Amino acid sequence: MFDSQLTRRDFLKLISAGTLALALKDLKIAQALTKNPVSQGCMTISGIPLYDAPSFNAKKIHRFGKDNIVNVTGVEENGDFGNDFNSAWYQIDGEGYTYSGWVLPVKTEYQKPNFHLNEKGQLGEITIPFVDTKLDPYVYAKRGYRLYYQSTHWVKRVVVTREEKSIWYQIYDSQVQKDFFVPSHAMRLVPDEELTPLASDVPNEAKSIVVDLTAQLVTAFEGDALIFSQRCSSGAEGTETPKGEFRTYHKGASVHMTNQGDALENIYDLPGVPWSSFFTGNGDAFHGTYWHNDYGRPRSHGCINLPSDAAKFLYRWTSPNVSPETEYLNLPGEGTRVQIF
Repeated sequence: MFDSQLTRRDFLKLISAGTLALALKDLKIAQALTKNPVSQGCMTISGIPLYDAPSFNAKKIHRFGKDNIVNVTGVEENGDFGNDFNSAWYQIDGEGYTYSGWVLPVKTEYQKPNFHLNEKGQLGEITIPFVDTKLDPYVYAKRGYRLYYQSTHWVKRVVVTREEKSIWYQIYDSQVQKDFFVPSHAMRLVPDEELTPLASDVPNEAKSIVVDLTAQLVTAFEGDALIFSQRCSSGAEGTETPKGEFRTYHKGASVHMTNQGDALENIYDLPGVPWSSFFTGNGDAFHGTYWHNDYGRPRSHGCINLPSDAAKFLYRWTSPNVSPETEYLNLPGEGTRVQIF
């Protein structure tokens, strides 16, 4: 996210002329979009190479497996471009470099158990790089699916296993209609104040989101003032993000997204997708992303992928407002205006 003196009118003129990406480069805003402090990373796919320089033509000195956790000891902003908008490379353990789009920025923040849930349950967020769920609340129980950093899940109750002296959060996945158990140290319960609306004093009709698919950029305005901008990943070829004018009329803080049963190829199954603000009836949404860091490259199935913190901002800033105890809200005809070019 960044601050800029560009107005909404300026943005729309640049988009219509097809020159927004060039203007951002001249203003050095493109570089600002990639500068976030990172100290730890999680490898998103298998076989990610470590190079001796920030270049795809450099010597490969190692390969990482999926979900390997690494220390990020530096960032080189002027390496080879991994996509049209990202030339940032991470230095790993002071030994070599890998393209940042392959590495999910994570933290390891262990939590103390919280025994006080809201009556209807409470949203929880994973605070370590990843954790395997269990089908029963025991350390050696059969494993369920793996949950990743900043994914979100609805906690239904706290379970204390006295034999093991272990504490678990029981989550419910409405997509598969099944309970899973998460060790309490891996998840924080999201307090209600983090789910309250942002800029609630600004009329909804004064708020608008503009998406430029060419520049892979999401920008939000209050009136004519730019208040948010973030590089995104929109729909890839064959599953493009629709263009036009929409509204963010249905939302959910945690959504299990999958096309299993509907697709024969390019199947995805993503539990706990955070901060989803849907703008079509086909499931296209702004949402947080825990499976890549490659913003600037169209690679989704129609949604607009964002870093989780950016998606959370839009979720809280847009209408309709979703109360903390509501898992999903659908209000056709309402919502904040979205223009996609």
